[in-house]
Amino acid sequence: MHADQRPMLALGLRLLSAVVFSVMFLLVKLTGQRGVWLPETMFWRQVIPALGIFTYLAARGQLPRLRTARPWIHARRAAIGTCGMFLTLGVVRILPLAEATVLGFTTPMFAVILSALLLREHIGPWRWTAVVLGLAGVIVMAGIDHAQLPLLGVMVGISAAFAVALVTIQVRDLARTEEPLTVVFYFSTFSLPVLAPFLFFSDLHHDAITWAMIVGIGLSGLAGQVLMTAALRFGSVASVIVMDYSSLGWATLWGWLVFDHLPPAATWIGGPLIMAAGLVIAWREHVLLRERAAALLNA
Repeated sequence: MHADQRPMLALGLRLLSAVVFSVMFLLVKLTGQRGVWLPETMFWRQVIPALGIFTYLAARGQLPRLRTARPWIHARRAAIGTCGMFLTLGVVRILPLAEATVLGFTTPMFAVILSALLLREHIGPWRWTAVVLGLAGVIVMAGIDHAQLPLLGVMVGISAAFAVALVTIQVRDLARTEEPLTVVFYFSTFSLPVLAPFLFFSDLHHDAITWAMIVGIGLSGLAGQVLMTAALRFGSVASVIVMDYSSLGWATLWGWLVFDHLPPAATWIGGPLIMAAGLVIAWREHVLLRERAAALLNA
């Protein structure tokens, strides 16, 4: 265990990132309804964080913080992350927010497997049980009374969940040596050359409200990425990712308030199971931290 591991802080940061990302997804769906092409949305989603971080550090005379000895690792993370972002934002436009979020809950299944294989993390029975409990809640919510989802939406949603798990592993690796702002900056910067050409095929004549939403996507994306990366600096993948379950509540709220859509009644049965999974993880991480601290003191 690294000296800077703080599981409860990591869980809190991941929870806050879920809230911020839910706002971003809401804005992505709204801009889609206003005719903004997805690649254009992705470009502004990336250029705003890149410019924001660069300007912030330049104003403080801290540009050396962007130095990195792992440019190719950042490039790989950007390539995987850009594909994952296309899928993640795409499913939000295909499906209602709550349904898209439910499909995203298959991510922990992939994250646990990948963290064990790629990071060699030990996943104990408590975390395995919590993940199963959370997935059971997802299954209940996607039960027989759930509205039929389009096959394309389901395929995009499952692919997005796998991509998010893979990106989480990449970020976890980078977070061992890089600070959150550096990770976010290079992800945004390296993806821009790929996204910029799509602007030539986009209609950039938006009204003021649409531009405000686009800026909001960029700002919320920046905040969410920094929070997510910081969470992975202080906690393990398999533990913090469970807090993403909380995004269902926000997706349901936005769907009801903005789109007058509510998920089926099974959500109110599966929801407590998902919340219980997060509580089990938080409790177990706290216990493990105390046990390891006590072992170090007694060594």
